[in-house]
Amino acid sequence: MAASDNLASIDRRRFLRSSFAFSALATLGSLPRIAAALRLDSKAAELLMVGDWGYDDDDAAQAGVARGMRLYAQQHRIQSQALLMLGDNWYGELAGGVQSLRWKKQFEEMYPAEAFDCPAYAILGNHDYQRWPESKVDAELEYARMGKTRWTMPARWYRFEFPATNPLMTVIALDSNMPFADGSSSRGRDFTLTPQQQADQLAWLTTELKRPRTTPFLVVMGHHPVYSDGKHGDHPILVRDWDPLFHEHSVHLYLAGHDHDMQHLEFEHHPTSFFLSGGGGADLYDLKIDPSKRGPYAQKVYGFSHLSVTPKQLTLRHLDSNGRILHAFAKTSTGAITIL
Repeated sequence: MAASDNLASIDRRRFLRSSFAFSALATLGSLPRIAAALRLDSKAAELLMVGDWGYDDDDAAQAGVARGMRLYAQQHRIQSQALLMLGDNWYGELAGGVQSLRWKKQFEEMYPAEAFDCPAYAILGNHDYQRWPESKVDAELEYARMGKTRWTMPARWYRFEFPATNPLMTVIALDSNMPFADGSSSRGRDFTLTPQQQADQLAWLTTELKRPRTTPFLVVMGHHPVYSDGKHGDHPILVRDWDPLFHEHSVHLYLAGHDHDMQHLEFEHHPTSFFLSGGGGADLYDLKIDPSKRGPYAQKVYGFSHLSVTPKQLTLRHLDSNGRILHAFAKTSTGAITIL
């Protein structure tokens, strides 16, 4: 069955109605102050995330966003225990592969160990899946294997727990680069997972989601959003293959980039919050769907995101490149959500 046929059989109202975001959430209380959204729990584990960041333009906004991340962490005394690099890590040419000077300039120095002395868990985006002329995927995997860097990418898809000591989240990092619509996995300089790799990853994901876990939260991350109000819209293959698994296993959170904006989407009767952080430095995209119609939040803006986790609650914040809060919400392990 084609993806479009499969989607036609889905009760679209279940996913597209905004009543949860704009009616039920409105009853949770009056609008809190910005200070409440920024209030940190001394017992929380903290991480920062950024997507679509490794732009190949010296005038790109990446440096400003990275500087904002550093200043934000310093001002709020955040000891980030991880960075999440949500894909499109390298636009354009990565000359020399692991020897490219871009690794030092645009990763090691822009997100320095002095500010972020922690693993940087990375996933692959569509711009990483380019041969320019060599495979940037191979270079990113090899850079991680060198073992002399915070760059962490043990495979195209992998699992880790956060924080490393007394973990609170099980995180499944996926490769969302699906084969082209005609089933091919190569088109000019661009390439993707092969159909066999796609099937292997889906089988692996199904098995991983069934594995027992001791952490209160289950999080999945992939470069492409499952649902998006931005330029690229909803992803039919991920809706078909991944979303039913998120339902079945009550995934708390899906993290993505790809659309160059910041978003938070909630759908009625869906256990998963969809959180998109794609403002890391590449040219911004216009939104296709107004957040008043499907939200609760979407904005065309440069920025990064902050996740705090305790045994009882996730707190997520979108921030602009100056570290000013744009949107925040909290989610308990039982799925209750409060917009901050």
